[in-house]
Amino acid sequence: MSETTTELPVVVIGAGPAGLAAAAHLLDRDITPLILEAGPFAGAAVREWAHVRLFSRWGELVDPAAEKLLAPTGWTRPAEDTYPSGGDWAERYLQPLADVLGEQVRYGARVTGVSRTGRDRVVDAERDTQPFVVHYENADGREQRLFARAVIDASGTWSTPSPAGGSGIAALGEKAAADRITYRVPDLKDPAVRARYAGKRTAVVGSGASAFTALAYLADLAKSEDGRGTHATWILRRGISGSTFGGGEADQLPARGALGLAAKAAVDDGYADAVTGFRTDTIEKTDDGRVALVGEGGRRLDPVDEIIVLTGLRPDLSFLDELRLGLDERLQAPVELAPLIDPNQHSCGTVYPHGVNELSHPEKDVYLVGMKSYGRAPTFLAMTGYEQVRSVAAHLAGDQEAAERVELTLPETGVCGGAGLFDEPAAAEETGGGCCAAPATLTIGAAPAPASTGGC
Repeated sequence: MSETTTELPVVVIGAGPAGLAAAAHLLDRDITPLILEAGPFAGAAVREWAHVRLFSRWGELVDPAAEKLLAPTGWTRPAEDTYPSGGDWAERYLQPLADVLGEQVRYGARVTGVSRTGRDRVVDAERDTQPFVVHYENADGREQRLFARAVIDASGTWSTPSPAGGSGIAALGEKAAADRITYRVPDLKDPAVRARYAGKRTAVVGSGASAFTALAYLADLAKSEDGRGTHATWILRRGISGSTFGGGEADQLPARGALGLAAKAAVDDGYADAVTGFRTDTIEKTDDGRVALVGEGGRRLDPVDEIIVLTGLRPDLSFLDELRLGLDERLQAPVELAPLIDPNQHSCGTVYPHGVNELSHPEKDVYLVGMKSYGRAPTFLAMTGYEQVRSVAAHLAGDQEAAERVELTLPETGVCGGAGLFDEPAAAEETGGGCCAAPATLTIGAAPAPASTGGC
């Protein structure tokens, strides 16, 4: 890389937790970052689930380099053992950090393409010596471009939820029924949203923590004065087994167990019906304006008023198409990282810290970090994203020893990046907090992964 190229900024895509932490670590290494954020604020994606409380505590959600930047401003770190909502995280940490970075964050800048200057995907000649060219659109639609010495993509996966269709693509009629479908956990404290589901029949598609949360929210609505008649149909692609609801009271992570038990209670108490072994093939609008789900083989369910699809998230790789990425064919995660995060083998408690070596691609100096680095895997650890960007920044600064050194201490059961039901103070006290609240800690070095101690 030429001296001219090294004087260019490192472009960071996304002003979320990982992107802002990346900028903090780059500044700590005297490297100029430039963050391009599609939304109007820092943590735009996090703000979309502002009503949901995280499993992780404040002490596990603040990056050390970011705190170093914030300290001179008089910023006060929230109590370490408390659990923020998504809104708390954005307002009390992410936005103040972005404010410190100032003009190094550009809002309303949606990246549309990244390539090597004068080199498409095919061209080999002098490829690694060329700077990156990044195209983006401003909020008003104007096209812009800039050049970068390296690119760190921390854009996450929030913008690309997986569809209801059991084959991984949208079910027939899914797009036509868009006015009846949401792909997010609804905020039932919002009057308009509450009115949408109150007294209605709602299908919840999915089997993870988000589906548990939606079922619990709908059950609470059904118990309320204004929610009488509210009922959920829970649609699972597999059957119900002993592990469907997590470990319950025996779960090593009490908050996860409590969340699963809340979903189980919704079914046991009659506020939800479980439909198993159902893979959605078609969504049809009925004559009375409702929607009906039809499965493989023509199995048809009773019509519902609304559908909540919570089948996971996936990375948007479209604007990286001219780069040479080495991605696992199943998870769409970097090939060296994929075996470490495979949900068939790992939960968030068994993924250990990793850095630049696992995140590298055939295309030099481009990195997918944070949730996006995990592709379709749901095992992301919040603090692990901070460790990723610390390692990448060290590598870009030429400090390979630091880049390969793991500098992270995790709770023994890991630190989850998920969300849970902690709206009631009593619930938080009973569970001892949230995910990964075990007091014991384990310092993890650059060694083989530790034995399984539980998930998130």
